[in-house]
Amino acid sequence: MSINQTNIASLVEGLNQPQRLAVEQAGGPLLVLAGAGSGKTRVLTHRVAYLIAAGAARPHEILAITFTNKAANEMKERIEALIGPIARTMWISTFHAACARILRRDAQLLGYQRNFTIYDAADQVRLVKRCLSDLGYDVKRFPPKGVHANISAAKNKLIDANEFAEMVDGFFDDTVSKAYELYQKKLFANNAMDFDDLLLRTVDLFRRFPERLEHYQNSFRHILVDEYQDTNHAQYTLVNMLGQLHRNVCVVGDDDQSIYSWRGADIRNILDFEQDYPEAVTVKLEQNYRSTQTILSAANCIIANNRDRKNKELWTALGQGETIQIMEAEDEHSEARFVAGEISRMKHEEGFSYGDVAVFYRVNAQSRVLEDILVRYGIPYRVVGGTKFYERAEIKDALAYLQLLENPADSVAFARIVNSPKRGIGIASVATLTRYADAEGLSMMEAAGQAAGIADLRPASARALEDFSHRMSELAEAAAGTPVAEIMDEMLNATGYVEALQAERTIEAEGRLENLMEIVGVAGEYDRRAPGGSLGDFLQEISLYTDIDQLAEEKEVVTLMTLHNAKGLEFPVVLIIGAEEGVFPHSRSLEEQNLEEERRLCYVGMTRAMSRLYFSFAVTRNLYGSRSYNMASRFIAEMPEDLVEVRTARAGRDFRPAHDAAGASPAAFIGEKDPDAFFRVGDNVIHAAFGKGKVTGVEPGGTVAVKFDLDGSERKLMIDYAPIRKA
Repeated sequence: MSINQTNIASLVEGLNQPQRLAVEQAGGPLLVLAGAGSGKTRVLTHRVAYLIAAGAARPHEILAITFTNKAANEMKERIEALIGPIARTMWISTFHAACARILRRDAQLLGYQRNFTIYDAADQVRLVKRCLSDLGYDVKRFPPKGVHANISAAKNKLIDANEFAEMVDGFFDDTVSKAYELYQKKLFANNAMDFDDLLLRTVDLFRRFPERLEHYQNSFRHILVDEYQDTNHAQYTLVNMLGQLHRNVCVVGDDDQSIYSWRGADIRNILDFEQDYPEAVTVKLEQNYRSTQTILSAANCIIANNRDRKNKELWTALGQGETIQIMEAEDEHSEARFVAGEISRMKHEEGFSYGDVAVFYRVNAQSRVLEDILVRYGIPYRVVGGTKFYERAEIKDALAYLQLLENPADSVAFARIVNSPKRGIGIASVATLTRYADAEGLSMMEAAGQAAGIADLRPASARALEDFSHRMSELAEAAAGTPVAEIMDEMLNATGYVEALQAERTIEAEGRLENLMEIVGVAGEYDRRAPGGSLGDFLQEISLYTDIDQLAEEKEVVTLMTLHNAKGLEFPVVLIIGAEEGVFPHSRSLEEQNLEEERRLCYVGMTRAMSRLYFSFAVTRNLYGSRSYNMASRFIAEMPEDLVEVRTARAGRDFRPAHDAAGASPAAFIGEKDPDAFFRVGDNVIHAAFGKGKVTGVEPGGTVAVKFDLDGSERKLMIDYAPIRKA
């Protein structure tokens, strides 16, 4: 395909000045800091097309790296639309796909055959389990998923089994080390690699065989990497090795959207790019094509509080837009009703569709109350990047346990949880038990109690079945007259379910534990709402709810998702719920001193909104089965007052009261600008730790005396420091 000057001109037509600068940059290191909604994909694709059109590189001399196969395919299509079928000869792929392609050619240098197998996630965990068993470790104490997660994290840091062994600190690490060594031996013996090996082995290849590195350095005269802020150490090393010769390395990303450190992503990779390449040209894409200026200005103010960042100021030509709505709710139910009511109002009064709306939250367990309310309002929804609360495996397991306690003849519930968590009762054992139960006219639970007398069962399986039957019988006996929440809590612990998840030591397991704590909270709500209610009544209520929840979904539905899953998406209306200290920012992040990533997560959530943005927080929230009193998130306080409107669900009044009137009783103030930050005798207040109380005295210097309802204590508090607010 011939490219003339007219074609070249068309590749930069319609680009803003910084975009054009990034596209036309001839060579050398290039850092494109692409703010949210600033058209980075357009810049990437047009830069690739421009390099080819201008004769700076032939298609096969360009390596373009993205993070997902979907993104790679979209990039191929867009580049082909710009320059034609010649684009098909380019290397446009994910890191793993590019490494697999290299290793298919050169794996024999590392002792592998070229037809090596790539194990998927399930295969990897299965092999780790076999290694643990071969080493004599109890897979209940050392769950394969958790051990594999540690091995994977090590590989992504380019730490091999020998290096890991030298870093062992504690018994768990020692177990991982031994499993890691055997796991690698078995992979090699099987002529197999896992996903992490694709990166690790490619780096190994280049280090051990410099001539192969030189070959690929010469092959790829230009390297472009998307979402560079999400690269881990292995990916960072690969990029620098390949780009070392020609130094035509273009990385595109946004340090303000680096939110995956828990996956191994290292924000220093993008922050230190100019140190790695002192001659680098840096281009900032700050014009946003998605959001209103109000949303962008608020997001700019919040992210400016981070120290580890490169300064950017997003702006737009789309207009100022509406103020950001901040909603103070009494509790999580009030919050959910507000969200549902506002969605319904926007649809019926303003013409928004359900598909225009997304609700973001920090952790999956927060969706439960919201899902309940949306169903009651008849608002269709979908959960993206996760499963609806009552469809999650751990919730189904918990309810199946309760169903079996209530109805020991329930063979479906029995089959679901007899080996969950793992007890060594496999499919074959259950099939044998089923045949015995059918022949003897027994329920599965009754048959399990007689497992020792079933000839075809292995002794270990028979013992496990009898232990399970005995444990369930004890729980059923103890359940009589006991509140449902207590039954569920005891059941989850007595059956080993909680212990198994705790032992797994993975982010996924932590999320499942949070969901289980939330279902215990659901039971607690039922106990308070229906004193003396039975386990059967509770299960019936849940069953009726989930039946409603299964109604056919409409095409236009409200989208629910965690903030982490929101990256890369956009919606006309975004509601961020649970904006409270300890919820968002998350308490774990605060404990681990990872506040800056939480703030980046907030920035990501805000910049998904196109025209409407809401935040909501609850004064008190029942989450994970316990109720807490919360302060509004610091992120709310970091937004300029003129960009927000604060509302309350209580008594229909506005959140901000009028200023103190002349002659009013003495008041203590926090600062001078916040009209809600003063207290008088008789005011009802809430303290983050002590709960609700009433102001009994006000002293000069900003001190108030408060008598608390919970324990009747009276305490003097310095208003400037105490976590206290009006109720």
